[in-house]
Amino acid sequence: MCSSPAVAHIDLEQISTLTLAHYNQCAEAYRLGTREHDVRQNIDALLRHIPGPPPFTILDFGCGPGRDLKVFARLGHRPIGLDGAERFAQMARTESGCEVWEQDFLKLDLPDEHFSGVFANASLFHVPSQELPCVLRQLHSALKAGGALFCSNPRGDNSEGWSGGRYGAYHDLETWRSHMTDAGYVELEHYYRPPGLPREQQPWLASVWRKPAT
Repeated sequence: MCSSPAVAHIDLEQISTLTLAHYNQCAEAYRLGTREHDVRQNIDALLRHIPGPPPFTILDFGCGPGRDLKVFARLGHRPIGLDGAERFAQMARTESGCEVWEQDFLKLDLPDEHFSGVFANASLFHVPSQELPCVLRQLHSALKAGGALFCSNPRGDNSEGWSGGRYGAYHDLETWRSHMTDAGYVELEHYYRPPGLPREQQPWLASVWRKPAT
Protein backbone atom coordinates (compact mmCIF):
# COMPACT_ATOMS: atom_id res chain seq x y z
CA MET A 1 0.00 0.00 0.00
CA CYS A 2 1.26 3.48 -0.85
CA SER A 3 1.84 5.87 2.03
CA SER A 4 1.21 9.60 2.04
CA PRO A 5 1.31 12.44 4.56
CA ALA A 6 -1.80 12.57 6.75
CA VAL A 7 -3.14 15.77 5.20
CA ALA A 8 -2.71 14.49 1.64
CA HIS A 9 -4.26 11.13 2.59
CA ILE A 10 -7.68 12.81 3.04
CA ASP A 11 -7.52 14.13 -0.49
CA LEU A 12 -6.45 10.76 -1.85
CA GLU A 13 -9.40 9.06 -0.18
CA GLN A 14 -11.70 11.57 -1.82
CA ILE A 15 -10.07 11.05 -5.20
CA SER A 16 -10.55 7.28 -5.00
CA THR A 17 -14.07 7.44 -3.59
CA LEU A 18 -15.43 9.93 -6.11
CA THR A 19 -13.67 8.47 -9.15
CA LEU A 20 -14.85 4.94 -8.35
CA ALA A 21 -18.37 6.22 -7.63
CA HIS A 22 -18.38 7.84 -11.07
CA TYR A 23 -17.44 4.59 -12.78
CA ASN A 24 -19.92 2.54 -10.75
CA GLN A 25 -22.70 4.93 -11.70
CA CYS A 26 -21.93 4.92 -15.42
CA ALA A 27 -20.68 1.32 -15.70
CA GLU A 28 -23.27 0.11 -18.18
CA ALA A 29 -23.01 3.19 -20.38
CA TYR A 30 -19.23 2.84 -20.32
CA ARG A 31 -19.45 -0.83 -21.27
CA LEU A 32 -21.71 -0.07 -24.23
CA GLY A 33 -19.63 2.91 -25.31
CA THR A 34 -16.28 1.12 -25.29
CA ARG A 35 -17.03 -2.47 -26.24
CA GLU A 36 -16.22 -1.90 -29.92
CA HIS A 37 -13.03 0.11 -29.32
CA ASP A 38 -10.15 -1.43 -31.25
CA VAL A 39 -7.06 -1.61 -29.02
CA ARG A 40 -5.42 -4.58 -30.74
CA GLN A 41 -2.46 -2.31 -31.58
CA ASN A 42 -1.89 -1.97 -27.83
CA ILE A 43 -2.40 -5.65 -27.07
CA ASP A 44 0.08 -6.58 -29.81
CA ALA A 45 2.59 -4.05 -28.47
CA LEU A 46 2.60 -5.75 -25.07
CA LEU A 47 2.67 -9.32 -26.35
CA ARG A 48 5.58 -8.85 -28.76
CA HIS A 49 7.79 -7.63 -25.92
CA ILE A 50 7.11 -10.43 -23.43
CA PRO A 51 10.04 -12.87 -23.51
CA GLY A 52 9.70 -16.63 -23.61
CA PRO A 53 7.04 -18.93 -25.01
CA PRO A 54 3.32 -18.30 -24.41
CA PRO A 55 0.91 -18.62 -22.74
CA PHE A 56 1.60 -15.61 -20.52
CA THR A 57 0.08 -14.63 -17.19
CA ILE A 58 -1.08 -11.04 -17.74
CA LEU A 59 -2.50 -8.48 -15.33
CA ASP A 60 -5.15 -6.31 -17.01
CA PHE A 61 -4.73 -3.30 -14.72
CA GLY A 62 -7.96 -1.29 -14.81
CA CYS A 63 -9.79 -3.97 -16.77
CA GLY A 64 -13.14 -2.16 -16.75
CA PRO A 65 -16.02 -4.34 -18.02
CA GLY A 66 -13.65 -7.04 -19.30
CA ARG A 67 -13.38 -6.36 -23.05
CA ASP A 68 -9.61 -6.92 -23.23
CA LEU A 69 -9.61 -9.83 -20.79
CA LYS A 70 -11.68 -11.72 -23.36
CA VAL A 71 -9.13 -10.98 -26.08
CA PHE A 72 -6.17 -12.18 -24.00
CA ALA A 73 -8.06 -15.34 -23.02
CA ARG A 74 -9.09 -16.00 -26.62
CA LEU A 75 -5.42 -15.74 -27.64
CA GLY A 76 -4.63 -18.51 -25.16
CA HIS A 77 -3.09 -16.47 -22.36
CA ARG A 78 -3.90 -16.45 -18.63
CA PRO A 79 -5.27 -12.97 -17.91
CA ILE A 80 -6.26 -11.69 -14.48
CA GLY A 81 -8.27 -8.49 -14.24
CA LEU A 82 -8.00 -5.76 -11.64
CA ASP A 83 -10.36 -2.85 -11.13
CA GLY A 84 -11.39 -0.68 -8.21
CA ALA A 85 -15.00 -0.22 -9.33
CA GLU A 86 -17.24 -2.95 -7.94
CA ARG A 87 -19.60 -2.95 -10.93
CA PHE A 88 -16.73 -3.20 -13.39
CA ALA A 89 -15.24 -6.14 -11.48
CA GLN A 90 -18.60 -7.92 -11.55
CA MET A 91 -19.10 -7.20 -15.25
CA ALA A 92 -15.58 -8.35 -16.12
CA ARG A 93 -16.02 -11.68 -14.33
CA THR A 94 -19.32 -12.30 -16.11
CA GLU A 95 -18.12 -11.07 -19.49
CA SER A 96 -14.78 -12.86 -19.60
CA GLY A 97 -14.99 -15.78 -17.19
CA CYS A 98 -11.58 -14.68 -15.89
CA GLU A 99 -10.40 -14.11 -12.35
CA VAL A 100 -10.83 -10.42 -11.44
CA TRP A 101 -9.46 -8.69 -8.35
CA GLU A 102 -11.35 -5.72 -6.93
CA GLN A 103 -8.59 -3.38 -5.69
CA ASP A 104 -8.25 0.37 -5.36
CA PHE A 105 -5.23 1.53 -7.39
CA LEU A 106 -3.95 3.34 -4.29
CA LYS A 107 -4.32 0.26 -2.04
CA LEU A 108 -2.81 -2.49 -4.15
CA ASP A 109 -1.99 -5.93 -2.81
CA LEU A 110 -0.15 -7.78 -5.59
CA PRO A 111 1.96 -10.95 -5.55
CA ASP A 112 5.67 -10.55 -6.23
CA GLU A 113 7.09 -11.64 -9.62
CA HIS A 114 3.82 -13.22 -10.71
CA PHE A 115 3.05 -11.66 -14.10
CA SER A 116 4.83 -11.88 -17.46
CA GLY A 117 3.04 -8.71 -18.56
CA VAL A 118 0.94 -5.84 -17.25
CA PHE A 119 -1.61 -4.21 -19.55
CA ALA A 120 -2.54 -0.76 -18.20
CA ASN A 121 -4.77 0.61 -20.95
CA ALA A 122 -6.36 3.96 -20.04
CA SER A 123 -5.95 3.39 -16.30
CA LEU A 124 -2.71 4.74 -14.80
CA PHE A 125 -3.68 8.33 -15.57
CA HIS A 126 -6.17 8.07 -12.70
CA VAL A 127 -3.27 7.78 -10.23
CA PRO A 128 -2.38 11.19 -8.73
CA SER A 129 1.22 12.08 -9.54
CA GLN A 130 2.25 12.11 -5.89
CA GLU A 131 1.30 8.42 -5.66
CA LEU A 132 2.45 7.36 -9.11
CA PRO A 133 6.02 6.40 -8.08
CA CYS A 134 4.66 4.01 -5.47
CA VAL A 135 2.11 2.42 -7.80
CA LEU A 136 4.70 1.96 -10.56
CA ARG A 137 7.07 0.29 -8.10
CA GLN A 138 4.31 -2.07 -6.97
CA LEU A 139 3.62 -3.08 -10.57
CA HIS A 140 7.38 -3.48 -11.10
CA SER A 141 7.53 -5.87 -8.13
CA ALA A 142 4.57 -7.84 -9.49
CA LEU A 143 6.33 -8.42 -12.83
CA LYS A 144 8.65 -11.34 -13.41
CA ALA A 145 12.23 -10.42 -14.31
CA GLY A 146 12.25 -9.48 -17.98
CA GLY A 147 8.49 -8.91 -17.99
CA ALA A 148 6.83 -6.05 -19.88
CA LEU A 149 4.38 -3.31 -18.95
CA PHE A 150 2.19 -1.55 -21.51
CA CYS A 151 0.44 1.71 -20.69
CA SER A 152 -1.70 4.14 -22.63
CA ASN A 153 -2.71 7.47 -21.12
CA PRO A 154 -4.19 10.73 -22.38
CA ARG A 155 -1.21 12.97 -22.98
CA GLY A 156 -1.06 16.52 -21.68
CA ASP A 157 1.04 19.28 -20.15
CA ASN A 158 1.64 17.62 -16.76
CA SER A 159 -1.53 19.04 -15.25
CA GLU A 160 -3.99 17.08 -13.13
CA GLY A 161 -7.41 17.52 -11.61
CA TRP A 162 -11.09 16.69 -11.93
CA SER A 163 -12.87 16.16 -15.23
CA GLY A 164 -16.43 14.88 -15.51
CA GLY A 165 -16.45 13.29 -12.07
CA ARG A 166 -13.07 11.56 -12.52
CA TYR A 167 -9.60 12.54 -11.36
CA GLY A 168 -6.84 12.42 -13.96
CA ALA A 169 -3.17 13.29 -14.41
CA TYR A 170 -2.04 14.16 -17.94
CA HIS A 171 1.69 13.75 -18.57
CA ASP A 172 3.85 14.53 -21.58
CA LEU A 173 6.36 11.97 -22.86
CA GLU A 174 9.38 13.36 -21.01
CA THR A 175 7.63 13.43 -17.65
CA TRP A 176 6.23 9.94 -18.17
CA ARG A 177 9.69 8.68 -19.08
CA SER A 178 11.07 10.17 -15.91
CA HIS A 179 8.43 8.45 -13.75
CA MET A 180 8.98 5.10 -15.44
CA THR A 181 12.76 5.12 -15.40
CA ASP A 182 12.83 6.26 -11.78
CA ALA A 183 10.66 3.23 -10.95
CA GLY A 184 13.20 0.90 -12.58
CA TYR A 185 11.75 0.31 -16.05
CA VAL A 186 13.58 0.38 -19.39
CA GLU A 187 11.76 1.91 -22.37
CA LEU A 188 11.07 -0.39 -25.33
CA GLU A 189 8.88 1.76 -27.56
CA HIS A 190 6.27 4.51 -27.59
CA TYR A 191 3.70 5.76 -30.07
CA TYR A 192 0.63 7.98 -30.26
CA ARG A 193 -2.97 6.99 -30.94
CA PRO A 194 -5.17 6.76 -32.94
CA PRO A 195 -2.72 5.70 -35.67
CA GLY A 196 -2.51 7.49 -38.99
CA LEU A 197 -3.62 10.93 -37.80
CA PRO A 198 -1.76 14.23 -37.33
CA ARG A 199 -0.19 14.52 -33.86
CA GLU A 200 -2.72 17.14 -32.72
CA GLN A 201 -5.44 14.53 -33.34
CA GLN A 202 -3.65 11.82 -31.36
CA PRO A 203 -4.60 12.38 -27.71
CA TRP A 204 -3.22 9.06 -26.42
CA LEU A 205 0.40 8.33 -25.53
CA ALA A 206 1.18 4.60 -25.53
CA SER A 207 4.44 3.10 -24.31
CA VAL A 208 5.97 -0.27 -23.47
CA TRP A 209 8.55 -0.88 -20.73
CA ARG A 210 10.61 -3.76 -19.43
CA LYS A 211 11.57 -4.85 -15.95
CA PRO A 212 15.26 -5.70 -16.40
CA ALA A 213 16.16 -9.36 -16.07
CA THR A 214 18.93 -8.53 -13.59
